[in-house]
Amino acid sequence: METRRVVSFYSVAAGCLAAAVICLGAFGFAPEAHAQSAANYPTKAIRLIVPSQPAGSTDILARLIGARLSEVFKQPMLVENRASANGVLAGELVARAPADGYTLLVAYHQHTVNQALNPDLQYHSVNDFTAITQLTSAGFVLVVNPASPPTNFREFLDWTKTYKGRLNFGSAGNGSGGHLAGELYKMMTGVKAQHIPYKGAGPALMELVGNQYQFMFVGMLGAMPLVKAGKLRALAVTGASRAPGLPDLPTVAESGLPGFEVAGWYGVMGPAKMPEPVVTRLHDEIVKIIGEEKVRERILADGAAPVGNTPAEFRAYLLADLEKWAKVVKVSGAKMD
Repeated sequence: METRRVVSFYSVAAGCLAAAVICLGAFGFAPEAHAQSAANYPTKAIRLIVPSQPAGSTDILARLIGARLSEVFKQPMLVENRASANGVLAGELVARAPADGYTLLVAYHQHTVNQALNPDLQYHSVNDFTAITQLTSAGFVLVVNPASPPTNFREFLDWTKTYKGRLNFGSAGNGSGGHLAGELYKMMTGVKAQHIPYKGAGPALMELVGNQYQFMFVGMLGAMPLVKAGKLRALAVTGASRAPGLPDLPTVAESGLPGFEVAGWYGVMGPAKMPEPVVTRLHDEIVKIIGEEKVRERILADGAAPVGNTPAEFRAYLLADLEKWAKVVKVSGAKMD
């Protein structure tokens, strides 16, 4: 135990991951060798852990970024799908992996929500990871059945505040982004509405098309084909700014509810205490990739906007996201499936 404390002290003092050899109570430290290994990174395959099934939106983005990183690094990028428990198992795998840059997590917004919803989580969603960069940001879209009275958000706000009878909203499931967006709306407006969880966004959207409940906050990629087909009506987006692909659709905040913001995000993270040179190399290359025209066009086509912020900015964003949803969960009593 004493040996480990000394090694940790010197690794922090050196500003990078120490190369330690512990044998029968003795240890050695080779900062030059470590610096060289960080400068040559990567020298072998990198695992990209994806908390979703193959062909899902997270998986598609991970493979898009991974393919370009493989070309740049001239090393294989091994995409591993670990879909279960809202991404918790993928998070556990990466949090416990060596902090050498060879195991990375392509996380999405559920990553911070998990911390708020699950007091028994075996890791901290921010402190047990190294933030590298946020890949994208995309607001949700507020949709209603076309037979509903409101044609814009201001009318929707008045309608939900004065609704006669039982007002319901649907989502992809308990603890999903759409569920918490609905709870945030209730919290900020005083509207009384009952949450109806479905097993996925698809079934929830179909029930709204059938006018089985009143409104839904949902990802744009799933909703927009139904909106364009006239089967749903889009009233507003929930991001801080208008969606690149929907410039005529206003935000909730600009339409009568200032301060309301809900954004889905994707980002790349690694285990805590990764060497700074490795983080810098990963960050710089990933930011270049999401700025490439073909990658950028693909992101925009999915209703999102490329981000590419710094590790410090991404970490600050994650902490703010965690704090926001912790408050919403506490007030609403929301629980995970």
